[in-house]
Amino acid sequence: MTTTKTATAPPSPGTRSPRRTQGGEAALAWAFLTPSIVVFALFLAYPLGRTVYLSMHGNDIIGRPNRFVGLSHFAEMASPEFVKVLTTTLLFTIGTVVPGVVGALAIVLLLEGVIRGQRFLRGAFALPFAFSVASASVIFVVFYSPGNSVLNGVLYRLGLDQVPWLTSQDMALWSVCITTVWMNLGYGVLVLAAGIGSIPKEINEAARIDGATGVRLARDVTVPMLGPQLFFLIVISTINALQSFGQIHILTRGGPSGSTTTLVYSIFEDAFAYSTSDFGRASAQALVLLLVVLVCTAVQFGVIERKVHYA
Repeated sequence: MTTTKTATAPPSPGTRSPRRTQGGEAALAWAFLTPSIVVFALFLAYPLGRTVYLSMHGNDIIGRPNRFVGLSHFAEMASPEFVKVLTTTLLFTIGTVVPGVVGALAIVLLLEGVIRGQRFLRGAFALPFAFSVASASVIFVVFYSPGNSVLNGVLYRLGLDQVPWLTSQDMALWSVCITTVWMNLGYGVLVLAAGIGSIPKEINEAARIDGATGVRLARDVTVPMLGPQLFFLIVISTINALQSFGQIHILTRGGPSGSTTTLVYSIFEDAFAYSTSDFGRASAQALVLLLVVLVCTAVQFGVIERKVHYA
């Protein structure tokens, strides 16, 4: 019994082998990925690794690591002072995120009922977003100034007692929160206004035919359809609040008596203020801040994101 073998024709000179084609595509892919990998390594991986290294070392008077201390910097965070810093950070985050998101949503919903000048009003409410942190903080320094405070002048005209906006431990944190909400309100208005513009008109028309108007239309139709934008705004606002620094530094410098010292400002004080150069302790706090941001974001994705309706 004879078997016949089918001869395979050799590849023509003009065709490429599959292996050579795959190798060329892989090389091209790596060529496109290399800039991103380099940027990631320089600005993310290396700083994170350096932070971990510094958090486990003590340093000399000019900040150079000179001895291994292990986890002692993290053990120091069990002190009442650091617990107060974390509590202040939590209060500041809640005091800026909740009013900021709710206020932006209220403004956008109210503007939906305005027929004329809606674009102008949206732009007016979004204008604070154009101010830098430094500029907005300086404006509020004038508003809060104990000697010639604009706000206290208004209270005096109304026959009310003056308020120590930045010099009282009970009021300073909330004064900074008001400033932060004012600065970020415009961004929230822009995001939610864009979300309302993306809602199909047929949905609103169908709801109005069914008798949904005013508060009922906003509650049952508009707000649920704004779920993705609200979720995005909550996450971004939380991260920004946890990283806020400029307005605290300009308005109160963490005072009075540490009542406005958040985690970011505590990192600044240990690393750069008063020529302390305690980079080890500051790096340990920076890692705690990173953990707090990751946990908050994970909780928000695990709880709030499940209730978001994507059209």
